[in-house]
Amino acid sequence: MGFIRRNSSSSSTNTSPCADLRTAYHNCFNRWYSEKFLKGHWDKEECVSEWEKYKECLSKHLEDKNLSRFLEAEGLSRIPASSSK
Repeated sequence: MGFIRRNSSSSSTNTSPCADLRTAYHNCFNRWYSEKFLKGHWDKEECVSEWEKYKECLSKHLEDKNLSRFLEAEGLSRIPASSSK
């Protein structure tokens, strides 16, 4: 779901309308991965809020371009609400 990336480019230079949400999610995921998961301490609820905001933005902008079927193909639009809380 996320990648550890050392990139000096700012998300504000990105053209994606979801760039800031993507950055927030990836930063959260990378922090969780390196500080908790790799040390054997993890919580399934980490970064859910960031993921939901990012996913909602993606869904909206993909739907605007009639590309929402790609989220469905990946199963991302069918994540049960109970697993996101």
